[in-house]
Amino acid sequence: MTITRRNALKLTGVVSATAALNGALLAEGTIAAMAAPALPFAVTTPVHVDQAALRVRDLKSMTAYYQGMLGLEIIEQHDVSGDRVVLGAGGSPLLHLVRSAEAAFETPGSAGLFHIAYLMPDRGDLARWLVHVAQRQFPITGFADHSVSEAVYLTDPEGNGVEVYWDRPHEMWTWEGEVVTMGTNALDVDDIVATTDINRDTYTKAPANLRIGHIHLRVGEIDKARAFYGDLIGLSSTRGTRDDSGFFSSGHYHHHLAFNTWQSAGAGMREETQTGLDWFSLEFAEKSDLLALKDKLKQASVSFTRAVDHIDILDPWGTNVRLTGL
Repeated sequence: MTITRRNALKLTGVVSATAALNGALLAEGTIAAMAAPALPFAVTTPVHVDQAALRVRDLKSMTAYYQGMLGLEIIEQHDVSGDRVVLGAGGSPLLHLVRSAEAAFETPGSAGLFHIAYLMPDRGDLARWLVHVAQRQFPITGFADHSVSEAVYLTDPEGNGVEVYWDRPHEMWTWEGEVVTMGTNALDVDDIVATTDINRDTYTKAPANLRIGHIHLRVGEIDKARAFYGDLIGLSSTRGTRDDSGFFSSGHYHHHLAFNTWQSAGAGMREETQTGLDWFSLEFAEKSDLLALKDKLKQASVSFTRAVDHIDILDPWGTNVRLTGL
């Protein structure tokens, strides 16, 4: 199938390419030629997001979606019970799909997952992927230039949010003290796909160094989320103190974790019997830092579960945060 840059957006469910592109402020022609690091900056920090798990009703169709849309490979499959598939890139596990066939769908007004954000190694990979989803006609729900990154948004078949993005080099980000400049501007999709062949799909699988760059959550109360992910877990705010959202990171990344109350203000505990985010993991580069956090949890009388290689702790709405690095 042959596509032009202008009809690429229409093939993915966007009504007007012109409307999506108007007002894009940043040209990227020179950045595209920059060499990507072996691993994205996001996963080289003292703490980073490693993996995530979703509870799903239709394991087969959800597996097919993430294989087809993002090009993830099956890392592990439980053939006997048929209740779990682990998907990843380059041999690294990223997404666990756990079958829960009788589960009710989690509602947008509840606490839970806003989106899982998959980080492309460079802009060329994002361009090839955009041509891929256009030709395969995977619906796209949004586009944004966030100043630090260029992002594309989708929704999987069971309603879970997905972001696919690449980061501009972190040396180019603008900081004022501990606040990074992030906007939500129109994305120049034409400029992105100009870096690749738009007439054929060359995106056959996810790049080996594709990773989860960040997790964005729906929460019931911003102050509680700040206290848990900031004061307790130890991540640092990168966007100041906002009433409706928070952005937190480690090692001066723009954000490894975000949360908002845009639809979920006042939400209570999540239902374990519903679909959605089962757990996500934060990996600590230094074992000593994780052990220090473990001691902090004990001193604060915060309950947690210790396994051989990780610690599980529930946030105020019942989302399981897996702390790894032991």
